[in-house]
Amino acid sequence: MEKKLYIAVIGGHRCDGEIAKIAEDVGRGIAEMGAILVSGGLTGVMEAACRGAKSAGGTTVGILPGSNRKEANPYVDFPILTGLGYMRNNLVVKNADVVIAIEGREGTLSEIAYALQMKKPIIGISTWDIPGVVKVRDAEEAIEKTKCLMSN
Repeated sequence: MEKKLYIAVIGGHRCDGEIAKIAEDVGRGIAEMGAILVSGGLTGVMEAACRGAKSAGGTTVGILPGSNRKEANPYVDFPILTGLGYMRNNLVVKNADVVIAIEGREGTLSEIAYALQMKKPIIGISTWDIPGVVKVRDAEEAIEKTKCLMSN
């Protein structure tokens, strides 16, 4: 049986229409790769990515900060309760083979830091400019770069 790839999509809990479209396209691309999408399971970039994955028949996991499954966005298949608040960011990254960061603020920065510490590949779209984050322009390039990273 082939091992499934787990790809985390991280980003802000609020986003504008352009960033939401990018996140949705990334989610769709993850599903089309046959990978499982992991996120923080809430709104914004996380919801848009999950919506994109579901539109292509994908599977989504939401690692939630609280203790209530109803907090998950409607596109999460498997909500994981942690009760850890922002400390759950570590678990989002820990459960990913690749991390795709889309915009985001301090919470996204913490997830990027965890990914760097764990030596996970990080692809960034309109996000923090930090050594170790592979910058790409759009969703298509993010998915192509993910495929390249995973084929090595």
